[in-house]
This record gives sequence, C-alpha cells and structure tokens, in this order.
Amino acid sequence: MNIRKFTVIGAGQMGSGIAQTAAQSGLVVCLHDLKEEIVQKGLKGIEKNLSRSVEKGRMSDAEKAEALGRIRVTTSLEEAASEADIVVEAAVENMEVKTDLFRHLDRYAPAHGILATNTSSLPITEIAAVTRRPERVIGMHFMNPVPVMKLVEVIRGLATADEVFDAVEQLARQMGKTPVEVNDFPGFVANRILMPMINEAIYTVYEGVAEPEAVDQVMKLGMNHPMGPLTLADFIGLDTCLYIMETLYEGFGDSKYRPCPLLRKYVKAGWLGRKTGRGFYTYES
Repeated sequence: MNIRKFTVIGAGQMGSGIAQTAAQSGLVVCLHDLKEEIVQKGLKGIEKNLSRSVEKGRMSDAEKAEALGRIRVTTSLEEAASEADIVVEAAVENMEVKTDLFRHLDRYAPAHGILATNTSSLPITEIAAVTRRPERVIGMHFMNPVPVMKLVEVIRGLATADEVFDAVEQLARQMGKTPVEVNDFPGFVANRILMPMINEAIYTVYEGVAEPEAVDQVMKLGMNHPMGPLTLADFIGLDTCLYIMETLYEGFGDSKYRPCPLLRKYVKAGWLGRKTGRGFYTYES
C-alpha cells in the first residue's frame, strides 16, 4: 500500500511534531484540531522548529519552505479524514475521547484508509472495536519530541491485518524512524517499563528517602540516564504519568502499578510539571 496523504488529529506538541516529521519526509499532511487558534499555534511551532534547523545548518531555506508547503490545517474533521491514506490520532490520552474520535474517523475516512492512534498506553483492540474496520486500526506510538526521537512502537490490535502492519512499519522508516513491533498490552513496552520507574522515584520522595534533586542525580550519574526520572516526569506532565499508571493498575490489577499518593496530590493541586510552571521542580513562565 502506498501512503501519500497523511492526516494528524491533534495539533499539540505530539501532533505537530508528527505532522512536521511527516512533511519533512515528503508526505502531504493535513493537521487538524478543534479550534483555529490551536492549529495555527501548532503550525507556528513547526515553523519555529524548522527555522531552528535552518539556523543550525541541518536544512536549507528551500527545504524548510517545501516542508511547510506540504502542510495544510483545518478544523473540519470530515475534511481532514476524507482523502487520507492514514489518519494518526494524537488527541488527549482518554479512552472516551479516542473512541468517540474513531467512530467519526471511521465514518469519514476512505475505505482503504488506515486509522492509527498515538496512544501511549490504551488498548488498541478496544479502540478498534468501535469501528467497522478493526483490521485497519493500529497503534503508532511516537516518542516526544517527535522530530528528534527515533523510536516508534507499532502496536497490533487483535484484528490488525498483516498488510496494515507492514504498511505502517514501512511508513515509519520513510519518516526516518525505527519501528519496533509490540503487542497490545497496557502500556505496551515503553511505558510499562518507564512509568513504574518514575512512580518508584516519586515513592522515594514521598517516603522521605531523598529529595527530587538527589533522586535525579543518582539516576543520571549512577545509571547514565540523560535525564532524571522526576525531571522527565515534569517534562511528560504529571497528569499524563498518573493516567498511564492508572491504566497499568486497572489493566493488570497488580499492586505494583499503584500510583503513588504524592503523584495524585500534585495532580490535584494542578502541579503538572513544565506546562503549569510547577511539578517536582519550579519553572519560570
């Protein structure tokens, strides 16, 4: 299957990063969000990233113009999906939101269209079940920041067809990524390993074992991690971390995935990390 027309649903940090990467790889991209100001903000973010690449000598002005020329934006879901060879959903990590979106995408997308979700933890099979094409639904989990990170988890649902998996795997390579095949379990591989580590780091603060700076220093200097787990949690968003831990806890029913009470407290306080200016660390606005 030849994928040429690439639609992204959600113009936030992940969605705009996916759109940028797709456009740079030569795909014709449509970027959608609910409000005009959101899609324009996403487009400006892409332009800023590309300008930075030009300044650093990684691309020419002509290449930047060509990439931007491949991207159009819309607030109409029907328009975004109607001609797409693949739709990648990058909306909020919430099952109700995603299943509602996929019902609409199933109605609007052409019969040959692949419906992919960038979910970081939710079951692909359950999302696929609300459509009339579960064999054409797949997980395509990019890492943040998308233009930089090489990994894409390609997740089969129970009904995902081999031809669909092969097409998405090839697409990921075309986008300059390294696809890794993963089966449909809560958290897949990346977050099933990462989030319990972050949760355990939060427990060490909660139990008074060490301060956040000390925890991060131990993991950076002792384990050679480029970023400490609490700094990373702030970068991801503590609300997202909590949601993924709750998905793991519910999905496996194992107490080892129980979210730390301190994580819940911070989220209830609105201390979500970098995006709110405060999490385990304080950030200037």
